[in-house]
Formats: sequence, structure tokens, C-alpha cells
Amino acid sequence: MLNRPQGTTSGSLKSVSEQLDRRAVERVAKLARLELTGEELDEATTRLAGMLAHFADIDALNLDDVEPMTQPYELVNVMRDDAPLDTLDHDEVLAAAPDASDGRFGVPPILGLEL
Repeated sequence: MLNRPQGTTSGSLKSVSEQLDRRAVERVAKLARLELTGEELDEATTRLAGMLAHFADIDALNLDDVEPMTQPYELVNVMRDDAPLDTLDHDEVLAAAPDASDGRFGVPPILGLEL
């Protein structure tokens, strides 16, 4: 398991990888129902150690004066004016339909059935 002493946040890849136990990675892989070879387990341990080292570097940053944000850029909606436009002629559209009656489209009650 990763055993970081209380109060320490920064760490190099080497120090974190020394703290990350291969058995912990093996256990997580087993819980995730992953069958990893020894080589894949070593690779996963190295990659996880790298991620943990990166997280430790982020934790070490002084972000007290940084305002939290939800978007990197301000969102701006560009919308056109809501103006009525010409529509298709109702009778012309129904005339092109394979089945129409009483001013409505006819559709099968269940997909795949023919009327």
C-alpha cells in the first residue's frame, strides 16, 4: 500500500514508487477482475506510481489565492433571433408519405410490421 507520512505532499517518482507496493496493485487488479502477467503488473505499478507522484506535485502547489472555476473560458451562447420561417405545405408533405389518412401519417403499430 502507499504509506505517506502525515504532512508530506510532494514526492518524486522514485520515492512514490518505493512506497507503492506491488501487492496493492495486484489486489486492485484482482478486485477489477483483471488478469495481469508479471510484466503487466510491473508496468501498472510503474504507471500508478507516476500518477501518484504527479498528484503529489499538484498537492504541493499553494493554491490558496486561486479562485475555483468550472470552465476554463466564459461560456457565451450565440443565438439567432426567434423569427418565424416558411414551413412545408401540409398537404404536399402528406402526399409524399407512403401512408396518410385523415391529415395524418400512417405508421405500423409495431416496428417491422407492414400495414
